[in-house]
Amino acid sequence: MSLRGLGAAYPQPNGESPVLSGVDLELAPGERLAVVGASGSGKSTLLHVLAGLLAPSAGAAEIDGRADAGSGRAAYMFQDDLLLPWKTVLGNTVFAASVARALGDAVARGVGDAGGDGAGDAHRGGAGGASGGRRRLSAGRRGRTAREAKARGILQEFGLGDVLDELPGRLSGGMRQRVALARTLMLGRGLGLLDEPIGSLDTLTRAEMQRWLLDVMEAHPATWVLVTHDVREAALLCDQVAVLAGRPARLEHATRVELSTAERRDLAAAGPHQPAAGPLPYPALPAQPVAGSSASAAVTLERAVTDLHRHLSAAAAAAVPA
Repeated sequence: MSLRGLGAAYPQPNGESPVLSGVDLELAPGERLAVVGASGSGKSTLLHVLAGLLAPSAGAAEIDGRADAGSGRAAYMFQDDLLLPWKTVLGNTVFAASVARALGDAVARGVGDAGGDGAGDAHRGGAGGASGGRRRLSAGRRGRTAREAKARGILQEFGLGDVLDELPGRLSGGMRQRVALARTLMLGRGLGLLDEPIGSLDTLTRAEMQRWLLDVMEAHPATWVLVTHDVREAALLCDQVAVLAGRPARLEHATRVELSTAERRDLAAAGPHQPAAGPLPYPALPAQPVAGSSASAAVTLERAVTDLHRHLSAAAAAAVPA
C-alpha cells in the first residue's frame, strides 16, 4: 500500500471541507499499520479512502500498485458492529460475502449481455437461457453452502460455535465485535481495515481482545490498517504506527515497532492488566511472564509508546491557539 501526497475532503454546500493533506506512507504486503491521533484528525477518513468510499482530492492511494483504492480489494470493519438484528450470528457472518458474490455475478452477467451471448439468451427465453438459468441456480446453491461452511469454521475458531443461531441482541459486546470481524474476514480481501474494532469494550475485555486480535491477524495474513485511540494497543499490534494531526490532518510522525511475533505474543499475554476472572468465552493465549528477551521487548514497546505520546502531545499543544 502506498500513499503519495494524499488529500481528502468532504463536499459542502459552499465548496469542500479538507480533512487530509499531503499524507505519504508506505506499507509492505502483510504488514500492519496503526493510525492514531486526536478525534477529528482524519483517521476514519483515511480508511474511507482506502476502502474506495471516498475519492482522494489530491495525490494517490495505491493498493497492489493500482490507484483505484478499494475496488473489491479491501474489507472494512466499521466502529459500530452494524450487525443486522433480525439475522443470526451465522446469517450476519455470511451476509456481506453473499452480497459481494451477488454483485460480482450481476456485473459478470452485464458484461455477458453487452457481448450478446450467454446471459442474453436468458432474456430471449430460449432453451439456452433456461439451461443457463438452471446452471446459475445450482452454482448459487453450491456457493451458499461453501460460504456457510467457511463462516462456521471462522466462528468456531473465534469461540462462537455455540451461538451460531443466536440473534445479536443476545450477545455481549465482545461477542458482537468478534462476529463483525468474522464477517470482515469472510470477504477474503488482501487489505483489512479496522476502525477501532475493540474501542467500545470495557478495560478487562479490551485487554483480552487485544491478545485475541493479535492471534487473528497472525492466523489470517493480510495487510492490516487499524485505527485506535489506544497508543499502547497500536504499538503492540502493529509494525508501524502513524500519527495524524492538524486541520487538515497531515502525517505528524511515523515510527516502526521492531518486535517479533513471539515477543508481541508474550507482551500481549502478560498485558498491562490483570486477566479476567474465570474462563474466557473465546480462545485466549496462556499468560507468560515478562522476563529475559521479553523484558527487552517490553522496553522496546514502552519506548515506542513514549515516543508516540510525545508527538501526540506536541501536536495537541500546537493546535491550541496562542
